[in-house]
Amino acid sequence: MAAPTPSTASVRIDVWVWAVRLIKTRSLAAEACRAGHVKINGERVKPSQQVVPGDRVRVWVNHRELDVEVTGTVKKRVGAAIATTCYIDHSPPPPPKEILASIPRRDPGAGRPTKRDRRELEKLRGRVR
Repeated sequence: MAAPTPSTASVRIDVWVWAVRLIKTRSLAAEACRAGHVKINGERVKPSQQVVPGDRVRVWVNHRELDVEVTGTVKKRVGAAIATTCYIDHSPPPPPKEILASIPRRDPGAGRPTKRDRRELEKLRGRVR
């Protein structure tokens, strides 16, 4: 059986983001659309919204925003090599590892933050009352 080739037909956005491997499962893709984490040309969309080549899709996944331009549509999940031919990635680069390492983290199993911890976090985030 031959692998699906990208076409110019319209396809559902939840199917497309799943098929090109931006989101792991189709149900997670539909859930992301309903939650407003998927936008086409800057507009929040429902999972049934159609996407065509030329559209700009923004997806918030794994604490990162992906900004891609659709160049081809597929209805079935494809391999990574074919998936990358279906879009042009305009996403900003991830932050440097030094910045990620400098973010304070609580030890696993340390329990809930105390009131003092919460105040310090709010001060760090700039939300001082």
